[in-house]
Amino acid sequence: MTDSTTPEPPKEPSLAEALSTAARKSAFAHVPPGETPTVRALLAAIGGVRGLVEALLPGLMFLIVYTITQQLVPSVLTPVIIAIGFVVARLVMRSTVMPAIAGVIGVAASAGVALWSGQAEDNFVLGFFINAASILGLLISLAVRWPLIGVIVGLLTGDVSDWRQDKAKFRIAVITTVMWVGVFALRLAVQVPLYLASQTQALAATKLIMGVPFYAAMLWVTWLLVRAAYTPEKEQH
Repeated sequence: MTDSTTPEPPKEPSLAEALSTAARKSAFAHVPPGETPTVRALLAAIGGVRGLVEALLPGLMFLIVYTITQQLVPSVLTPVIIAIGFVVARLVMRSTVMPAIAGVIGVAASAGVALWSGQAEDNFVLGFFINAASILGLLISLAVRWPLIGVIVGLLTGDVSDWRQDKAKFRIAVITTVMWVGVFALRLAVQVPLYLASQTQALAATKLIMGVPFYAAMLWVTWLLVRAAYTPEKEQH
């Protein structure tokens, strides 16, 4: 006699579960809250050595090619070719290609803007909008008293909302979120004047310096501050 019971369809993940999964894929997930960050964890958070190369090389090649040629087309197309090469390399090595594909989209979109306008400095315009959007999102999270860093850490620890009642955790969440606002704001404060002055080489160099190095440094500081709030007192002494 056969069992005619219809199997139940798989349960759809809740919003909290979906957000928690997304948080675990973020850079913050490489160091569990309360633990001491390590250099290895920091490197993993930026994609390892390969991720570091993929993040820096296109921008570096733009700077080198533009410095040598002072020509728009080779300067913006060289990074696109390099980014495509990263995708091919990942395919050949059968590793995750999405980071490299995202890189191609970003580099190609920036190149498209510059080619459309005919101005090399416009290669950096999309980055300004991304930084501005990041500032806006972080400020909104502060205004509604759900600082984004606290939300991410809460999702990682399974404490979706109770952390807001803990004064130490909430204060650290606010401080770190404000610090990230400062990172994006500082990028705009330095780079936009260079863009308006058509200082393309200085702009390219500044973007390199204020990109991955700034991001990594801020991530490290964030981990340390979060650890201070999430480490039990007896472990801090």
